[in-house]
Amino acid sequence: MFIWFIAGSLVAIPMVFASPDLDVRIVTVAALLPVAEVLIGGPWLLHTLAAAVLVLVVVMLLTLGRRGQRQRWLGIPIGMFTHLVMDGTWGYTELFWWPTGGFDQLGGSALPEFDRFPGTLGLELLGLVVCLWGWRQFGLSQPERRRKLWSEGRVEVSRGR
Repeated sequence: MFIWFIAGSLVAIPMVFASPDLDVRIVTVAALLPVAEVLIGGPWLLHTLAAAVLVLVVVMLLTLGRRGQRQRWLGIPIGMFTHLVMDGTWGYTELFWWPTGGFDQLGGSALPEFDRFPGTLGLELLGLVVCLWGWRQFGLSQPERRRKLWSEGRVEVSRGR
């Protein structure tokens, strides 16, 4: 499941966070990172709230006094939180709240992303629709706006009146 997470990070997050320094490329990569845990046998730390909170704290501490850098690198925990919400990890209580229920809840099971087939296909199709809507919403048919997305990680969001 990839398109669903790309849609959430590229389309929904810029509409929620109006920061000019937020790099949606970083948010997108961070939102996709937990999927890589399939290579190590199941959901591990990247599927826990504890990991996202820890990364948030580290980013906040490392960017003290550097507002622009902070807003840019906050994309990592924002992407991680986006993934937790969009893949429904919160529905896997022991995993989501790890380590509050013990230290043996990690690994050895299917990733939440792939545990709901064929629902996963439905989310991928919905993600494709959201991406197409975002393409129009952000005016990405214009080469300059696409260049800005690819080179700077920024999209122009039309705000309501």
